[in-house]
Amino acid sequence: MKNSLGLALLALTLPAAAAGAATLLHAGRLIDGIGNAPLAEVTVVVEGNKISQVEKGYRAAGPGDTVIELKDATLMPGLWDMHVHLTSEYSKNAQLEGFTLNEADVALNGALYAERTLNAGFTTVRDLGSAYNASIALRNAINKGAVRGPRIIAAGKAIATTGGHADPTNGWAQHIMGEPGPREGVVNGPFQAAEAVRQRYKDGADTIKITATGGVLSVAKNGLNPQFTEEEVRAVVTIARDYGFKVAAHAHGAEGVKRAIRGGVDSIEHGTFMDDEAIRLLKEHGTYYVPTLSAGRWVAERAKEDGFFPVLVRPKAAEIGPKLKGTFNKAYKAGVRIMFGTDTGVSAHGDNAKEFGYMVDGGMPALEAIKAATVVPARFMEMSDRVGTVEPDRLADLIAVPGDPLTDIGVMERVRFVMKDGKVYKDVRAP
Repeated sequence: MKNSLGLALLALTLPAAAAGAATLLHAGRLIDGIGNAPLAEVTVVVEGNKISQVEKGYRAAGPGDTVIELKDATLMPGLWDMHVHLTSEYSKNAQLEGFTLNEADVALNGALYAERTLNAGFTTVRDLGSAYNASIALRNAINKGAVRGPRIIAAGKAIATTGGHADPTNGWAQHIMGEPGPREGVVNGPFQAAEAVRQRYKDGADTIKITATGGVLSVAKNGLNPQFTEEEVRAVVTIARDYGFKVAAHAHGAEGVKRAIRGGVDSIEHGTFMDDEAIRLLKEHGTYYVPTLSAGRWVAERAKEDGFFPVLVRPKAAEIGPKLKGTFNKAYKAGVRIMFGTDTGVSAHGDNAKEFGYMVDGGMPALEAIKAATVVPARFMEMSDRVGTVEPDRLADLIAVPGDPLTDIGVMERVRFVMKDGKVYKDVRAP
């Protein structure tokens, strides 16, 4: 990779198997992330933290080898979630937590949520915004082996304009609001936008996230209005390229989506009210789309509960949630490049795989949905030579689900087996 993500993301989480010994995974079916159909009765050979061979048939164990029987399951690459917030989880009391939780509380919550995410089969995630840069500290702890969790591609603090979706002082009383600036991720004009990107580099981020429009859960009336000028977006992207960062843009309203695409961002998150022109621009520019259907479903359900959301938030949640399915279907049919992402941290950590069912329900075939969570994001992050597929010389990030997800996508929510970097983290195979 070109940026600071580098080898740190790919360091061993825990010590690998003993030298000379191999782990043989006997898989009834294998979705390798490459072909257009599963392979039947396959042995995947893991040596150290890498896949060394993929063989047809079930290889017999040699001296010192370990056999993991998954003959009644489907083996596939470790999953990616390209939009999470690992250090928080929305609740009825979320607005108060900004005042009641310390940095240490946020970090410890992140450790809990990271393990849940890994156990759900997600071995790599892109964290698109955290308070106190807690996701960066969590990434470092996971890379050192101190905490169990997925690899994290961390944005640190998201970048907003004054009063924008990621302005951390929205909804505060004026006497404590202050004037947050680029260090806190609040910018106005191209110069400050550039400064904020450089601050994220200094903080140790791996990627950049901007909030190009209003949002659902920010305490502000409008969830659709554009909140960056195209010039400001371009300034973010220009400096991001200098540091090897990709740029993700939270955007619901069509005008904000179009400004973000023309400004050069790499991915659009949510895209709820995209129009035909926005979809055309996505295709023309090769910009990826991360629909986050899970978040839409979750906020729509919570909007039905009296008092769950602040008064300004509730109508936005009720409107935006149901719209996402139709937008996703339209974008998929148009041939837009789509990556799997949930916005988990809005919905509950560990429930990430529900997104597969929502994607299939929205018109995407099951195998394409799985590829959107494996090989597609690996290519997007320029890591496909190491992760995202099951083939020799790739890192041994492997998960297994019972049965066949191509006939029952719901089994993606019942992950039995998780291996990351050649280390088994979960094994609840049937006796």
